[in-house]
Amino acid sequence: MAVENIVLVHGNFVDGSGWQGVYDHLTADGFRVAVVQNPTLSLGGDVAATRQVLDSLDGPAVLVGHSYGGVVTTEAGNHPNVAALVYITAFAPDTGESVSSMIADPPPGAPVPPILPPVNGLLFLDRDKFAAAFAADVPEKLAAFMADSQVPAGVEALEGAVTEPAWRSKPSWYLVATDDHMIPPSAQRAMSERAKATVTETPGSHAVYVSRPAVVAAVISQAAQGLNDQP
Repeated sequence: MAVENIVLVHGNFVDGSGWQGVYDHLTADGFRVAVVQNPTLSLGGDVAATRQVLDSLDGPAVLVGHSYGGVVTTEAGNHPNVAALVYITAFAPDTGESVSSMIADPPPGAPVPPILPPVNGLLFLDRDKFAAAFAADVPEKLAAFMADSQVPAGVEALEGAVTEPAWRSKPSWYLVATDDHMIPPSAQRAMSERAKATVTETPGSHAVYVSRPAVVAAVISQAAQGLNDQP
């Protein structure tokens, strides 16, 4: 059951425009691609935004999440139109887990994301540390633009806990970015193993979807074309 629909869900501090390179590759290969502009203020709101896009589809889809977008896809992925999940250096939480709970006890020596203290319930990354932490392999000017165009993340979004992880009932794929300074690669591997995902590894920063769109698109395409191989 190879699918033609792809739905892309961005993470915190960015918007859907970062998917453009991936979008270009996928549409060139004949896929119909929708990009969710999730507000990243609360998990419930982001799941609702994603479900609205899924409701509009005329058939099954591969649902793709980057970073916090993986939490959204884990919850929204129970939608009947979702045939498979793809995690791009993303959180893949289990029941009751949230971003906040998953980053509360980082492994020794792991880099700590430069999240500034909340202001009125909203979070930003330290602008001066953004490139090194989030987008180390993105061209300097683009990384600076990403830092200056950050979308505020709601504390509520980071604290939103998953109720029913879709990866327990649907096949999943995972792209590990081995140079990620936001989500440690060891944590990515542990989450992908727990989800029994098909795993690909690539050199790349947390913004691998921006810096290496062809690699990311290839993993998504693999998921779309490989559903027949799943038991």
